[in-house]
Amino acid sequence: MAKYQLVEDQRAMDRFYAELKDVDWMCFDTEFVGEKRFRTLVCLIQVTSPTGNYLLDPLRLPNLDPLLELISNPDILKITHAGENDYRLLYQQHGVLPRNIFDTQIAAGMLGYHYPSGLGKIVSGELSINLRKGYAVTDWEARPFSQKQLDYALEDVIILEPLWRKLTERLNTSNRLDWAIEECKQLETEEFYYQDPYHEALTSNLITSLKTKDQVFLMRLFQWRRDEAERRDESKNRILQTKLISQIVKAMRGGKQALKENRRIPDFIFRKYADLWTKMHEEPAREEELAVLKRLPSAPNEDARDEILLELLYLLMKYRCLDDNISHALVMPRNAIRRMKNDPKILNNILGSGWRRELLGMEFVDWLKNYDHLDLSISGGQIGIEMTDR
Repeated sequence: MAKYQLVEDQRAMDRFYAELKDVDWMCFDTEFVGEKRFRTLVCLIQVTSPTGNYLLDPLRLPNLDPLLELISNPDILKITHAGENDYRLLYQQHGVLPRNIFDTQIAAGMLGYHYPSGLGKIVSGELSINLRKGYAVTDWEARPFSQKQLDYALEDVIILEPLWRKLTERLNTSNRLDWAIEECKQLETEEFYYQDPYHEALTSNLITSLKTKDQVFLMRLFQWRRDEAERRDESKNRILQTKLISQIVKAMRGGKQALKENRRIPDFIFRKYADLWTKMHEEPAREEELAVLKRLPSAPNEDARDEILLELLYLLMKYRCLDDNISHALVMPRNAIRRMKNDPKILNNILGSGWRRELLGMEFVDWLKNYDHLDLSISGGQIGIEMTDR
């Protein structure tokens, strides 16, 4: 069992800060409970540094200001695994942005591991150590903690320091440390954590099949659900199950009576919200709502040749990643090539500069910039991509 200091009052927190404020590096992780809530509850924060191991109890501490100051200190390297989740919580709940970070999940993706890979898999591959995972979904809100809970929580953060050193060594050998640092820096920007309030509606599989009035209602329904969940601090699904939303939108085309007669919509839901939803459906669309609808992606091109070319470009990207032993999922998701082809701003954000451009090469960038002038040729057993003047 590793030694640690339990930090659960202001005096211990002040001592924690005094011991860490001048260190070169610190590893940290969080344990949280998100079920049934709108605001995720951070229940435990584990920290290890050259000065020792610490377990911070946010449910008993008056505030986390000393920790937040360390997170935002550019002189201290913060080492995490899948730290995006931890940093997002700290930004959303405390408005703090991290500075000077190294994420082992990102680093491993640069070295051939599938992205995203769990900590256990990377630790096993790099350090030949098998981590315990029996407490991954334990009730971290309950007090007091059991010793086994604390041992598990410490294990996940103590291992980060030797893993960081091993991954850094391999990144240096493969000349990819700068790539990993560049990718981690995205987590230091406000833009990374921005959440589009219309994201749920705009990415719904339903919205493109609806007429404008129903599209606006769908947007309003998602926004109402989110506002209610925030007001009551409950999960959105406790307010209204996602599986019911399409049924409600389709039923509202026939008015309140059609909503009542839809057997998939529970009676208590109808009685509670039918009048409100009817009003939401009948209210004329506002200019800002119509402006949001203009952001919907255009319908996919049904031209088979176009689809083949898009797929080929994606496969070429995957092959380049395979050849260079880097996770293609870290480079870009499947739909990124279509988005870049349709929007020069997205193309510039992803491939305008940086390690992705260096990896894929200028020829690949030029293909996307001149997509409308690309053509496929198959001759003599060879498949070629060429630019035409048409």
